[in-house]
Amino acid sequence: MGLVKFFLVLFAFAFLFTSVPGAVFAEGIKVGVILPLTGKLSMYGEIEHRSFLMALDEINAAGGINGEKIDLVIEDTAGKCNKGLSAIEKLISKDRVVVIGGGFTSTVVWAAAAMAQERGVPFLINTASADKITEKGWNYIFRLNPPVSEHHRALTSFLKRVARVSTAAVIYENTHFGKFWSKKFVKQCEKSRIRAIIKEGYSPGAVDFSPLLFKVKSREPDIVFMASHVMDAALLVQQAKETGLNPGLFLGNPVGFARPEFRENAGNFSEYVYSPTLWAPSVPYLGAMKYYDKFMVKYDVPADYHGAQAYAGMYVIADALKRSRSLTPEDVRNALAETDMMTVFGPVKFVSYGKKTQQNRLPTYLVQWINGRLETVWPKKSASAKYIYPAPE
Repeated sequence: MGLVKFFLVLFAFAFLFTSVPGAVFAEGIKVGVILPLTGKLSMYGEIEHRSFLMALDEINAAGGINGEKIDLVIEDTAGKCNKGLSAIEKLISKDRVVVIGGGFTSTVVWAAAAMAQERGVPFLINTASADKITEKGWNYIFRLNPPVSEHHRALTSFLKRVARVSTAAVIYENTHFGKFWSKKFVKQCEKSRIRAIIKEGYSPGAVDFSPLLFKVKSREPDIVFMASHVMDAALLVQQAKETGLNPGLFLGNPVGFARPEFRENAGNFSEYVYSPTLWAPSVPYLGAMKYYDKFMVKYDVPADYHGAQAYAGMYVIADALKRSRSLTPEDVRNALAETDMMTVFGPVKFVSYGKKTQQNRLPTYLVQWINGRLETVWPKKSASAKYIYPAPE
């Protein structure tokens, strides 16, 4: 009978231990992350993946969460909704994570966030930017990065206060990616009372842009905005200079024009090109440049704002876990709601404004290539160098 009682007690303990959401298992405190590690977005997903792991190593090496290590469970979404939902379901039901981070593509995150909210597991989004994600009043959903409607605030200010221009040309890769960025810029033009006098798409992989560029040159725009990936971006600025197209302001999307690979391929043709961005190593946040340098040393590739978002997100999660009353999703959610800290991506405090709830508010930036360096030039109070406008002949 004594042996039977022993096994009954053991069974009851095991059942209780594995049934409590957010239980601390032998391997550590389980935290989930969803990212696109395969597919078209894998390059950016991998930057975030590595940044999460780098932050995780630092946190665990420093003692983890009150002496307990974090065990990161990372799932691939491949940038697809069905895989994103499967990933969230696995993290919640099988892995029993206490909190989820990551979240890249807005369409995937929208579906995943709905499930996390329904299941009562906090989800800290660090990259997906669709405004509607934090406009549903979901109390288990938090966002660290600015929503897409706020991405061009620094550019808006710069156009109003410095580059008082009236006409713009828009050149874009004729894909969903290029159309997305070009539409964003055209909306920006409308807000700033700038006429988009010419909009021209090109086929991905094109190598001769001269007919398109001569056409743009003939309209003499004050701004030329380009929505391209890195290799096309480098070719565009090189051929633009060769055709004599030299507006006062060359502007490109950050994915193509604010990365080190753009400078490597465009060389001196990249000089004076601007890009609106959410982060750069030169932003005035403690540890921003240190993170960038450490990432470069560790992985031999440069980090970008995606990586900074992920790195900061991991530290925000760790901070909430340390302050949480218990390691249950509800208590971790409450701790996240009280976050007030500084990260390499900027200050983090989740607030409500307009239609937004539990949204972090951050400034955005305008960067410019000057003497081979990507400098933060606007807002003025955050500048690492003075902007050069208009571009020299």
